[in-house]
Amino acid sequence: MHRRSLLAAAATLPLAAPALAQPARRPLRLVVPFPAGGTADLLGRLAAREIETALGVPVVVDNRAGAGGAIGSDSVARGPVDGTILLSNIASQAIGPAVNRSVPYNPVTDFRHIALVAAVPSAIAVSAAGPIRTMADLVARAKAQAGAVRFGSTGIGTSSHVKLELLKRAAEVDITHVPYRGSAPATTDVIGGQVEGLIAAVPDIGNNDRLRLLAITLPERAARWPDVPTVVEAGFPSLVATNWFGLSGPAAMPAEQAAEINRAVVAGLNSPAMVERLAQLGAPPNRMSPAEYSEMVASEVTRWADIARSANIRVE
Repeated sequence: MHRRSLLAAAATLPLAAPALAQPARRPLRLVVPFPAGGTADLLGRLAAREIETALGVPVVVDNRAGAGGAIGSDSVARGPVDGTILLSNIASQAIGPAVNRSVPYNPVTDFRHIALVAAVPSAIAVSAAGPIRTMADLVARAKAQAGAVRFGSTGIGTSSHVKLELLKRAAEVDITHVPYRGSAPATTDVIGGQVEGLIAAVPDIGNNDRLRLLAITLPERAARWPDVPTVVEAGFPSLVATNWFGLSGPAAMPAEQAAEINRAVVAGLNSPAMVERLAQLGAPPNRMSPAEYSEMVASEVTRWADIARSANIRVE
């Protein structure tokens, strides 16, 4: 066929469809149910950065504090199920319904649990400038005058609050509970003398030289804080627990997207640099799958419900 004939024939062929551009992925919103500056906020932002790096999608952090984390958690449980909203969930999410009938969500069935970010201990802390130097000092002072010792918490129904109630029951003392909207304002008031102490995640308070750590909620001393006695040494083994921090979405969030986010978070947080950084917070690395994390959350819900019943801990 002559060249002119070839060109003519080509002109009659249908044009090839242009390659379709891949649609841009929508930004994700990560709800942190506590104020900025605490461990939930820090670890949530670390996880958000790993998601952004691995998936190439922006993650907007939304601090939505209140009601011991219930307000932010409920906004995610009732949020869009298209995978655009996540929750930086914490141990308080499992504890809240066990002690507070007004919590509007079920921590097991209303969420798709995605990844454990870290698990860290709590500490019982007082002002470094105050007269309380040991757990024995704290108990003696609380017994000397019922209700005179005031302890802050990160909110009503949080792990901070429940551990205070467990301490009061185990030591047979009356300590006045003063709820705050997070560890940062509670810490400020401990240092300022408005309250005598608080129980909070060690990363929130462990590096503050204006606080004195009386005990840590582990069965053995932590390598990161070797000079701090354990609650077991102090005679209160019922306080052994960790504060865990993870990521969840609404229950109907696509499982495929949850698995993708899990892979991004696990890979990022197990990089050498992040392993070292988490160690500074007292958190060992982990590689939990969504199924394993879901099982852990369910186990924690059962544990704290049993503790709340046995200790008669209720928030009305």
